[in-house]
Amino acid sequence: MSIIAALKERYEGLTPQEKNLCSYILQHPHETVQMSITELAKLSGCSTSTISRFSRLFQADNFSEFKLKLAVDLTGEASTDTYQDIVAGQPLDQIVQAITANHVRSVSDTAKLLDYGKLRKAIEALHHAKRIDLYGIATSGIVAEDLHQKLIRIGKAAAVFSDPHMQQTSAASLEAGDVAIGFSYSGETPETIEALNSAKEQGATTIAVTKYGTSTLADLAEISLFISSSEAGMRRGDMASRMAQLHLVDVLFVGLVSEYFDVYVPRLERSYQNVRRFTSRKAKK
Repeated sequence: MSIIAALKERYEGLTPQEKNLCSYILQHPHETVQMSITELAKLSGCSTSTISRFSRLFQADNFSEFKLKLAVDLTGEASTDTYQDIVAGQPLDQIVQAITANHVRSVSDTAKLLDYGKLRKAIEALHHAKRIDLYGIATSGIVAEDLHQKLIRIGKAAAVFSDPHMQQTSAASLEAGDVAIGFSYSGETPETIEALNSAKEQGATTIAVTKYGTSTLADLAEISLFISSSEAGMRRGDMASRMAQLHLVDVLFVGLVSEYFDVYVPRLERSYQNVRRFTSRKAKK
């Protein structure tokens, strides 16, 4: 999700001072990226401490990082069309174009949000993990399943759980050196939050994959990886957000294999050859 879209989405939940600051930035985005924090404080009528706190609300460590994210966002202004919803009687060619545009934008927005430092930490944690638990409900559970099959192919001891009771049962047996990943687009799925919290209590490294912004899951996890949060509306069934999560899973997997190429590529090859032998035998019968 772009910074500008995030500012608009979260506006109503801000304090009065933060709303003033948010309104000023939305009205003067290009000018904002050229300002110092004291200049913005003077022009927006806010304190520098408010600006610093405001920047952290949008996953920036400080105002300088917030400006950098805003500047990157502004370079893509030409493609800021909103996500397209399902329309009654829409021609099939327009449906293809709309869904394609939604998916492309979701992946593109997610790429802009990636924090490479956190991404590297997640890759390191996965590589060194003795065991990996994956938690997700409904659509996010499908994404967790996708990462599970990828990790199994490279010989990682991984398990995926969508049943809340099994999530808790498994989390209780984790320990330091293990990793637990919670998938939740909203970041407020109670079952996933409880499972990740239980894993954290046992000393496991916790990772959240959730939409951009503050949420219970993101605040709980040691490492938070964000996806686009522009999509909304019940009729789309979170299609674009699912694609964004799958994109992030692919980035994690390829990053892991690339970083430790000599370890994981031979395992991938063995996995491929085993499946190939199995399908060949099946075809002969």
